[in-house]
Amino acid sequence: MKTPDFSLDTLGMYCPLPVIFTSKKMREMTVDQVLEVLSDDKGIKKDMPIWCKNSGNELIEIIEKDGVIKIYLRKKT
Repeated sequence: MKTPDFSLDTLGMYCPLPVIFTSKKMREMTVDQVLEVLSDDKGIKKDMPIWCKNSGNELIEIIEKDGVIKIYLRKKT
């Protein structure tokens, strides 16, 4: 995977804020750019795949390490 074009820190935020901020950031991006989202909200592992399916964007990968969840998304719409 290429280095993300942008990183969004949502540590300490809980549902629905990480998804809201992700959606806002993705609207500012161009097609095929990659966003890294940092979160410590366990619910994001369920919420983000649903958001991607509903928004038409691509979920590349979810990595969880030491309590930090990194989600990589590619803008498709």
